[in-house]
Amino acid sequence: MADAQPDLFAQAPAPIPDPPASWADLPFFTTHWPALRDRLAAQRDWQPADPFRALRLTPRPAVRVVILGQDPYPTPGRATGLAFSFPPGQPPRDSLKNILAELATDTGQTRPDGDLTPWAEQGVLLLNTLLTVPQGQAFGHKSWGWEQLTAQILAAIAGDGPRAFLLWGGPAQKLCARLPRDGHLFLETPHPSPLSAYRGFFGSRPFSAINAWLAARGQPEIDWSRPARA
Repeated sequence: MADAQPDLFAQAPAPIPDPPASWADLPFFTTHWPALRDRLAAQRDWQPADPFRALRLTPRPAVRVVILGQDPYPTPGRATGLAFSFPPGQPPRDSLKNILAELATDTGQTRPDGDLTPWAEQGVLLLNTLLTVPQGQAFGHKSWGWEQLTAQILAAIAGDGPRAFLLWGGPAQKLCARLPRDGHLFLETPHPSPLSAYRGFFGSRPFSAINAWLAARGQPEIDWSRPARA
């Protein structure tokens, strides 16, 4: 049975959602999560409502591709629990606008809005390095321990078999520097931010490269243009 999903954009709910079952055996959830959960419960102005939404939509056995982001959007109501994704119906801006521009150039595919939920449902883990953020304060939870969970997730995925890792920007590349490379696909470019996209992100053609790699292994390609479910 699928894990229940709370209201995506409400302020921090009570109780805070539990981690999804397929990821719950990671050591972080025994050693660090109880204290971090208490800290979150004491601070009510953080987002997204479900810090584990990316893990919930893409269970560990389903992961085929990892796209690693940094901090959830600090703008109130924008963080969805999926790296780079916008709420349904909102047009993409900033980094996501550049990501979808590269998608169109690379594959000819377009998306109706900035909601990347259909990617997650096809095995693309849209993972932020930090899973929560205070509203209006970028990187406000950087010292809270989330990066230990991210490191465990990435190590677990790399140990599960061949996977594609799409690493945009120095922080994502540094976090994955010690992962084993044999059998995996690592695509590393500058970040799609408006400040760096023209330094090598545009023209990198990551989406077709991932699909070619998947197809060569007999796996279904990602339909990057698949619309969200009504």
